[in-house]
Amino acid sequence: MKKEGCGIAGIALTQGNAASPIFYALYALQHRGQESAGIAVCSGGAKGGKENEISGWKKDISLKKGMGFVYEVFSTQQLESLEGNIGIGHVRYSTMGASRVENAEPLLANYRRGKIAIAHNGNLVNALELRSELEREGRIFHSDTDTEVMAQLLAKELMRHDPIGAIKELMKCVVGSYSLVILMDNTLIGVRDPLGIKPLCLGELKDGGEGNGEGYIIASESPAIDTLGWNLIRDVRPGEVLVIKPSQGSRRSRVAENDLESHQLYRGVNSAHCVFEYVYFARSDSVLDGRLVYDVRMKMGKRLVEEQGVEADMVSPVPDSGTTFAIGYAKRSGIDYMEGFIKNRYVGRTFIMPEKASRDTAVRLKLNVVQANVEGKRIVLVDDSIVRGTTSRIIVDYLKKKGAKEVHLRIGSPPIIAPCYLGINTPTRDELLASKRTTADICEFLNADSIGYLSMEGLIDSVGIDANNLCLGCLTGKYPVEIPGEVCIARQLKLTQF
Repeated sequence: MKKEGCGIAGIALTQGNAASPIFYALYALQHRGQESAGIAVCSGGAKGGKENEISGWKKDISLKKGMGFVYEVFSTQQLESLEGNIGIGHVRYSTMGASRVENAEPLLANYRRGKIAIAHNGNLVNALELRSELEREGRIFHSDTDTEVMAQLLAKELMRHDPIGAIKELMKCVVGSYSLVILMDNTLIGVRDPLGIKPLCLGELKDGGEGNGEGYIIASESPAIDTLGWNLIRDVRPGEVLVIKPSQGSRRSRVAENDLESHQLYRGVNSAHCVFEYVYFARSDSVLDGRLVYDVRMKMGKRLVEEQGVEADMVSPVPDSGTTFAIGYAKRSGIDYMEGFIKNRYVGRTFIMPEKASRDTAVRLKLNVVQANVEGKRIVLVDDSIVRGTTSRIIVDYLKKKGAKEVHLRIGSPPIIAPCYLGINTPTRDELLASKRTTADICEFLNADSIGYLSMEGLIDSVGIDANNLCLGCLTGKYPVEIPGEVCIARQLKLTQF
């Protein structure tokens, strides 16, 4: 079973409430996590106490989060109660920490001037070590996530530094992947790790209307920006910190040049963009580091024909992950593209099988074979990747049971031979189908007539990024950061501080 990375979004408006557009942005990022969702906004409180230096109002952070899909967690009334022009949001699947509401994000932490809220996509490989150090200092944790480790570290550094200085110290301590949106002091902050492992992009709203003025958005993927009708500006650069504070003129309807600050704190000699964002995790309509994912996957499908072509009567995807690859394969091969499966889009993550039901039934509930399309046909069945292989075997058997003459599997990535430690919940080596099996063994296990993987060269050429600037750890067993017991590509670790 493959799972995606978490999704994050942060919005800062000159006028209006941020919660509603954050809700829609998270909806567009739902594919990145379905366990929980949350939104935090900077809200104005009653006058009195220590007043905000700019608006004259005491500021607080309002938070709502819960288990389930975005639409399950938030009602219209709850969104309306989250009043504030700056906020952040998160959709989660767990890479570290159990699936429970205490681990849902954004997470709150106290610091010397109030509260901070933080939402994180990625995974720290030294989180347990850092947590132990913080616990020895007397800090108390309320979750078991690496995000709270970062929140506590940031709160600690804010005792000694301004926000940029504190974030710089945080980035010195943590090892792993992280894209962050942070809410503090009526300010939105976005952070991307120095290797740019996880995606993060910046967009803007001009002439927003509907009482929202103008503003900026920071999000994991560009469809979150498209959904709102906003404009994509660019990707957040590896090692860059963006600071957005439109509240300097809270009565203004337009953003000013100084509302957005960029701080390039660190820069690696190489980046290490996660290659599986292009293979599987990101939406096909996402633009990642200047590349449309749809085009990349089309190229992968076309390259599969060149490397692993086979005579067949039809090309069919495993929906939806293999669709774009299959279209590319069909275009290049000249073989008809037809749907062998229809996907039931109403089977969610909360579906629980009765005790006597089988895994086969679960697969058939999600994917139904179009028998008239496949009967007597030689089929090229295209998918993005294979992890454990158990579902792939059921799908192949299902096609043959419905009369398929031959099933030739074509996979849009090289074999996955090693775990991911940087934000993807992949199995151990013993559980990975390709870890200790030859291609012939895999083909026999899956009961396929043939199997063909995209080569490493074909993958890298299709993505269009040099191998030295990609994280290929799950495909090579070599990682861009130090992980105990694993091989590290040291050339990607040297950082230059700005």
